[in-house]
Amino acid sequence: MSFNGPLHEMSQTTPTSYWNDSCSVEELTYAIERGAVGATSNPVIVLNVLKKEMYLWEDHIRQVIVDHPTWNETAVAWKIFEDVAVHGAKLLLPVFEREQGRRGRLSIQTDPASYRNPQAILQQAIHFASLLPNMQVKVPATKAGLAIVEEATYLGINVNVTVNFTVPQALAVGEAVERGLKRREAEGLDNSRMSPVNTMMVGRNDDWMKVLAKRDGYEVEPECLEWAGVACFKRAYSIYQERGYRCRLLSAAYRNFYHWTEFIGGDVSLTIPHEWQVKYNSSDVKVEPRMHIPVDEKIIQQLYRIPDFRRAYEPDGMTIEEFDSFGATVRTLRSFIEAWHNFVAVIRDFMLPNPDVK
Repeated sequence: MSFNGPLHEMSQTTPTSYWNDSCSVEELTYAIERGAVGATSNPVIVLNVLKKEMYLWEDHIRQVIVDHPTWNETAVAWKIFEDVAVHGAKLLLPVFEREQGRRGRLSIQTDPASYRNPQAILQQAIHFASLLPNMQVKVPATKAGLAIVEEATYLGINVNVTVNFTVPQALAVGEAVERGLKRREAEGLDNSRMSPVNTMMVGRNDDWMKVLAKRDGYEVEPECLEWAGVACFKRAYSIYQERGYRCRLLSAAYRNFYHWTEFIGGDVSLTIPHEWQVKYNSSDVKVEPRMHIPVDEKIIQQLYRIPDFRRAYEPDGMTIEEFDSFGATVRTLRSFIEAWHNFVAVIRDFMLPNPDVK
């Protein structure tokens, strides 16, 4: 059964596809019914899913604790994290088979605290990829994460490179994925079900520019600050098209309507939170291609007053060594790591209930 709406229309009439930015059963079901062909998860998302749909998971959590009497809270938490993601991925298996493996995947995030450890990221990526055939594995666009993208791709792991906000990061990802795919081809390995993606967190790019404008007093019109992520995404897309990268760009971290409407018509994916899907589907926005329309040069010139926007927008604005210290990267890693600790705390409450609370 399918439902009409702007997102469904977009997915049927343009090259632009969309994912559900959650592995919640309720939210993913809504999205699939309206044309979504993928989903994503990270510590923030899974924590929210667990809180929202605890009634689906509390018995399972207790059973995992009983079945593994020597496991600590972190081990139990990772098992539940995996199980929530796998449950969502199973909902997408019909899409995966219908699309012959090119779509219908769910992304699962590697440990955000491993952002400096390439071997830890790779080992966890190998494990996650083995959970179901339609798992996509998130690795960060940090120096360590980028160090394993080629190898993971070569091993047949469909990566989703995330914690990525800038054109230089996107290009480094595109190059690394391409090297991995070419190594597979050189050995006669099948690439027909390889569908790597590169997530650009457009809203978090905007967030960082707003922080800098306020903190450092840059005089930028507020409306222009809503376009930073869009500008970087469009520029990265243009270069991807020119260079023929097979990695697909994916936009994430939605904050406004531009993060949807400006990307329609591009051969990209949009991972959209449930609340924004509802807003978009209830709107009267006309579905028409806009990806090819450049951001107004007057907006770009306003944003250029912020040095970090120039670093994010120019293809050579940053080196790989600088990715880890970019403000949006630091803010995002901190939020993911904090969410993971909060996730573990939820499991702790099952294992060691607070005796002070009835």
